[in-house]
Amino acid sequence: MQVYADNAATTRLRPAALDTYIKTAREFYGNPSSLHEVGQAAKEVLEDCRARIARALGATNADRIIFTSGGSEADNQAIFSAARAGARKGKRKIISTAIEHHAVLHPLERLREEGFEVVLLPVGENGIVSVKDLERELSDEVCLVSVMLANNEIGTLQPVKEISALCKAHKIPVHTDAVQAVGHMPVNATELGVDYLALSAHKFGGPRGCGALFVKAGAPVFPLIEGGAQERNKRAGTENLPAIAAMTTALEEALSMLPQTAQKVSALRDKLIAGLRKIPHGILNCDDKLRLPGNVGFGF
Repeated sequence: MQVYADNAATTRLRPAALDTYIKTAREFYGNPSSLHEVGQAAKEVLEDCRARIARALGATNADRIIFTSGGSEADNQAIFSAARAGARKGKRKIISTAIEHHAVLHPLERLREEGFEVVLLPVGENGIVSVKDLERELSDEVCLVSVMLANNEIGTLQPVKEISALCKAHKIPVHTDAVQAVGHMPVNATELGVDYLALSAHKFGGPRGCGALFVKAGAPVFPLIEGGAQERNKRAGTENLPAIAAMTTALEEALSMLPQTAQKVSALRDKLIAGLRKIPHGILNCDDKLRLPGNVGFGF
């Protein structure tokens, strides 16, 4: 019997998502940007998926969703958009954390090379960033605060809602990498108060190579990829409609089963932790309570 314990890296494609992918690829093969009947039929599916993803994230308007190739692209687009808008106003400081995914850390490193000041806040022994530490770094020069919602290595949950409220008072946009959170815990972009939120389909049973970026109304967003007018001129390239449809199906199924799944997986997580704690010199590398249901970060 094989035990697969690498779901933070990628998940198995849900059967319902695979069925949706095949059906969409077979029946809606037109280009959503085409004006003919076949293309317009594909566009209807695309916009239906956009509206459903928006609802799943608590967004008030479907136009808030930009489809991408995954979480990395979504993170990059948010970070570079905020940096570009900030630079135009003379704001060239970005605050993030030392435990971000490389999809955030590497763009920040590039911006540092371009003259931006990048502050990476440490986290405490519980793996959680201090809001007070963040507040001390806030200034008129800050153009973005980027803090992940859930960590991919140790599963800790960050106080993004509190951070957003603090930054809103200073008129500073907030980006959160929610790739590990969406589909595994309730995530409402409106309630979190963030300006940008990134997700990736293959973390909750959708296909690889597909994701989305939520952009709050009024938040600056610029294309990373130039070309056609797709995604309201924010992301050029013909949309991967079968993958987008499959992602939508996977997310809706994950959310419909979330209460039962979270309870079952949390129990298995706690059982594993209890067993690991019996091994000498072991330590749980995260907070006991503020963590994902299906993540155990243990060190020896």
